[in-house]
Amino acid sequence: MAHTMKLNEIDKVEILTLQDNYIEITAMDNNAIVTRAIPLKDGYFRQSVLSEHGFSAVVRATREGKTGTLLFDFGFSEEGAAYNARILGADLSQVDAVVLSHGHNDHTGGFDKLTAMVGARNIPFVVHPVVFRSPRYLKMPGDTKISFSPLGREQIAASGFQLVESTTPCSLLEGAVLYLGEIPRKTAFEKGFPIAHYEENGYEKWDPIEDDTSIVMHLKDKGLVILSGCAHAGIVNTVQYAREVTGIDNVHVIMGGFHLSGKLFEGIIGRTIEELKKLDPDYLIPCHCTGRKAVIEIEKAMPDKFILNMAGTRMTFAA
Repeated sequence: MAHTMKLNEIDKVEILTLQDNYIEITAMDNNAIVTRAIPLKDGYFRQSVLSEHGFSAVVRATREGKTGTLLFDFGFSEEGAAYNARILGADLSQVDAVVLSHGHNDHTGGFDKLTAMVGARNIPFVVHPVVFRSPRYLKMPGDTKISFSPLGREQIAASGFQLVESTTPCSLLEGAVLYLGEIPRKTAFEKGFPIAHYEENGYEKWDPIEDDTSIVMHLKDKGLVILSGCAHAGIVNTVQYAREVTGIDNVHVIMGGFHLSGKLFEGIIGRTIEELKKLDPDYLIPCHCTGRKAVIEIEKAMPDKFILNMAGTRMTFAA
């Protein structure tokens, strides 16, 4: 049993997605929760929000009239998330803390540009130490390797942040946000990424991606709001651990990448949906690496809970 950590109740959380895999400027489905981006320039449609296979979000948690801001991940390309932040008018100089969900390029790629927008300030940058594991790569059929370029400790130091390496949960934004740290793998079906490997002392090993993590907030009278990057530990394991660590059973929102994309994972879509139904969140917002097939199945299975995310969308959940 994990040691429970106190998570302060918040009155409101806003999650602005700086980068996700999808954009549709004509959606026009705004409501109390969803605000879609319409990035006009001088009153004209002259620019689009950029979508990429990556994830990055700005999370604003408000408690008793005071708002703290956290940057979660950096997206894939050097420019994408930073470009979106600029055209969306996201003021990153207000960021109070940074969390990296894990050390893969689709979450670290925009590091230099986004950190420049945050500014060299001594704010906590929280990661699992395995983020710095190198070399890491995917083993493709026919002996092809696709390598991940590492984010280095030097790079983080040079950005002016205060590096915090933690395998265990830690509290951020004055107790309004919890970084989950390493997530125990308990479900029988969430087995990780079979083609992920790394080298250590000249030996090749399977990479369990232990650095994979998520952040959690507690919305007053509603329950937990959980945001994952890729959920390599399994989205069901992630939510169960969030409940265990916080001692709060009610789940209001599960949002983020659920990593159910492609042939390696499509076999567990059905089982994942069964377990998500048991967890009974009020809202399910699959992003990034969840994959088109899984997104469609989730929407079909839980149409009243499903929300489609896009790059540039702001989700607002209020107590």
